[in-house]
This record gives sequence, C-alpha cells and structure tokens, in this order.
Amino acid sequence: MSANSRMTVAVHVLTWMALVHDRGRDVVTSDQIATSVATNPVVIRRSLADLREAGLVTVRHGAGAGWTLARAAESIALLDVFRAVQDEPLFALHRGEPNQACPIGRGIRPTLRGVYADAEEAVRQEFARVTIADVLRDTLAARSD
Repeated sequence: MSANSRMTVAVHVLTWMALVHDRGRDVVTSDQIATSVATNPVVIRRSLADLREAGLVTVRHGAGAGWTLARAAESIALLDVFRAVQDEPLFALHRGEPNQACPIGRGIRPTLRGVYADAEEAVRQEFARVTIADVLRDTLAARSD
C-alpha cells in the first residue's frame, strides 16, 4: 500500500504559484510548475483541474495562457486543498464483511469507524488552521536552515 500524493502535489503547486506571485508574476504554465515538482506536466494539469473546479486557481486561454491563483495565498487553507483533491476517506474499513461469528470481526468496524472519524476531524482542524501562505513562509525558512 502506498500513500496518495495528490494532496502533496496540489499544495506544492499552490505554494509555487504563491511564490511566483510574490515575485511579481501571476500567470504560470503547467510545464513551469512541473519543473518545480519534478513530474510530468500531465500530472500537474490533472491537479490544476481539481484546483480549478474548487475555485482555487483560474486558467487563462489564448495569448499569455496559463494558470493563476484565484485567491490570495493567505485565504487558501490546506482544508480547501484537501477538499479539492481528496475524494475518499483517509482510512478505509475492510472491503468485505468480517466474520460476524468472531467477536473481533463483529465489533471491529463500528469501533474503527469512530476512531477514524475522530482522526479525520483532527486532520481537518489542522488543515483549516494552515494556509498556503504559511506553507510558503515555512518552506522558505526551512531552505535557509
């Protein structure tokens, strides 16, 4: 099992766009973003499509085509990004019904359902507290350490 990196890629994309914006440029291409993420521009375009649907970025077509932040980095919480890219719960229960004749099989799903709900709520609260501007600030500070 591997971790889903969609959230990380989306945060990287938005943080890079915020940096570019702070340096006086608004419109960027998926190729430029892909260079920072070190991935294929197709991966970036998929992420940008999710972010656009969530109202976090906008696209400009024609001359000067590219992507821009739809809101200030200070007003984009990681929870906004999470909602844009996470289409399923963080934790999944058994795919099939556990053995109901077993005391663990009978009780594990309701127990884990509550634990997982609490964990997801804690993640949402933390993501609501942190903005893309915070990530940019901390990323640039870490670079100088």
